[in-house]
Amino acid sequence: MQKNRERVNTLEKKFTEQLRTRRLVREGDRVLVAVSGGPDSMAMLSLFCASRPVLHADLGVAHCNFQLRNSESDAEEEFVRIHCNALGLRCFVERFDTLQCAREWKKSVEETARILRYRFFDRLLQEEGFTTVATGHHVGDNAETMLFNLFRGVSLSGLKGIRARHGKIIRPMLLLHKAEITAYIKESGIASRTDSSNMLEEYDRNFIRNRVIPVIEERFQHKLMPSLQRLSEQAGELEEFLELYFENLAEREPGLSLCEGKLDVAALQRLTPFEQKEIFKRALRDMDAPVDAQALQKLVDLLSTQPGRVVMAGRQLQVVWKGGSLSFQRPSEGQD
Repeated sequence: MQKNRERVNTLEKKFTEQLRTRRLVREGDRVLVAVSGGPDSMAMLSLFCASRPVLHADLGVAHCNFQLRNSESDAEEEFVRIHCNALGLRCFVERFDTLQCAREWKKSVEETARILRYRFFDRLLQEEGFTTVATGHHVGDNAETMLFNLFRGVSLSGLKGIRARHGKIIRPMLLLHKAEITAYIKESGIASRTDSSNMLEEYDRNFIRNRVIPVIEERFQHKLMPSLQRLSEQAGELEEFLELYFENLAEREPGLSLCEGKLDVAALQRLTPFEQKEIFKRALRDMDAPVDAQALQKLVDLLSTQPGRVVMAGRQLQVVWKGGSLSFQRPSEGQD
């Protein structure tokens, strides 16, 4: 029992030190902790409560009920509410008609849930005065995200995976392994819920988590996670360099920044293929369009054709070479 308590204290101290040394939470911050009711988020909430006397941060909890599993989703919501009440924490809950939104937006259920979740967080930040939102992503989640992005065909910098901070979103568990979290939950006696949908392999992330990663780890023991972590850090550093490089490039060449939905063809043609893809990647993001290797290559190839040509960048965006510009537009906008 004593050893268990020591391990618990060690992890709580490690968590608190990470928050302070990485400046994820500062004294007086108001932190909104995203809690699903699963082991990872319940462990994170407990760790935050343990760190509160040191950090002097105000805590609140956000729970998303995506209504995808009927009574199970409702039971998780009630579980989180009761737990927050016992801790004396405010609990903000939002229910979503996720399936209906997915149909209307023509997106996957996974992507739709992600969009709904972060819109909810943004609203709470604005309306309730929280300074940051904490999510429970850990080392395994980062590896899963990197592999998921790799299979989707992202660019090299896209392999940065999950960052410890992105705007007002923080991931304080990102250096913790699943085994550490599981042990902490068990040794601290923290109750949690199990999401049965995590076992459904029709979702790509679940397939990667439950089938792909275990096979790789069995073959290359203790190598996958450290290797992906290093790659993630290097890709993050590369992304920072590229952002600065292309900010400077756009200042020198105004036609390389999306203006009124257009990019200058001549300016693009003076660039290397790598630079062209990076410019296109930023343009697609500005248009809220999917970014993948196939779409980027089609746009690069377009520059080798002639005015009047049109390519589709995803299902909802077309790029037209008209005059001296590439025009990014929705099909319904016409080709003025």
